[in-house]
Amino acid sequence: MRLAGALSRWVLTAGVLPTWAATVWAATVWAATVWAATVWAATVWATQKGGDFVGALVAAARSVRAAAWQTAAMRAHRWVTVPALALLLSGSVACSTAAPDPVVAADPVVAAATPGSVSDPVPARPVLAPRSTGLPPGVAEPPAGTAQLVTVLASGAASTTATLRTWQREAGTWRAVRGPVRVRVGTDGVGRASERTRRTPTGTFTLDQAFGRAANPGATLPYRRVGNQDWWVSDSRSPAYNTYRHCAPGRCPFDESAGENLGRSGSSYDHALVIGYNTTRPVAGAGSAFFLHVDAGVPSAGCVVAPRAEVVALLRWLDPTQHPRITIGIG
Repeated sequence: MRLAGALSRWVLTAGVLPTWAATVWAATVWAATVWAATVWAATVWATQKGGDFVGALVAAARSVRAAAWQTAAMRAHRWVTVPALALLLSGSVACSTAAPDPVVAADPVVAAATPGSVSDPVPARPVLAPRSTGLPPGVAEPPAGTAQLVTVLASGAASTTATLRTWQREAGTWRAVRGPVRVRVGTDGVGRASERTRRTPTGTFTLDQAFGRAANPGATLPYRRVGNQDWWVSDSRSPAYNTYRHCAPGRCPFDESAGENLGRSGSSYDHALVIGYNTTRPVAGAGSAFFLHVDAGVPSAGCVVAPRAEVVALLRWLDPTQHPRITIGIG
């Protein structure tokens, strides 16, 4: 039996057979060895009891079962369990090596170093608070060359009123000059403009020219006095779309019904500033004739409408050398 045990252990550890086959083979050899021991014991028993070999075999089997089979079970358990455990461990290591789980890097701001750890996490770069410009929240700072800004902020996209303020850039920050002033915007609110809506466009635009039926109240911006032969073209099929034109009524090279006769538009155009939306390279149908003009009580088709005194004050304050702009939005 010791020889069988030694031979079985050699087969298991030498790698002659696969682990599962070696385990089965060892168990079989051990069972055969126990059976041989049982036959040998029966032979001895039969000799002592008078030749009853079958009876001796049964008795020997009963006596050997308590010791030999218990020992065989313990050894077989060790031979089977240890190689099987080794096989499982080697398989798990191989899987871990071949396909490791992805490692998610910890946020250095949230993760804290463990005292006594091998290496502490690298400190995160400090997050700097955005520099305050002095402008209302959500209003983007204009280009560096602009030192005067008019803001017109509505409470929502569908709002038909807004708040106007003026700002002056000084030493890198913006200082409020005038306002707040309640003004009116398009009857369709503010947002994306077109010829099919009565919406005031949102964005930041130039304020570089003015006009009016009344005399210049003191503006330094280019100011044009207008009459019945002065037009703003809204004919989207015309090359002059969204530009100023001077021509006699009935003789203009564009559809006059799709334009505005500035001299015949009433007191709304006594004083007005041109909002530079879609004026540099006009896109047909994207919207035209957007002004900041005097409030005459007429619903706005998309212009910013302010009290007369505020329009006059703006004309006198705006300086073309400071490249003034207007920002229209929600805030």
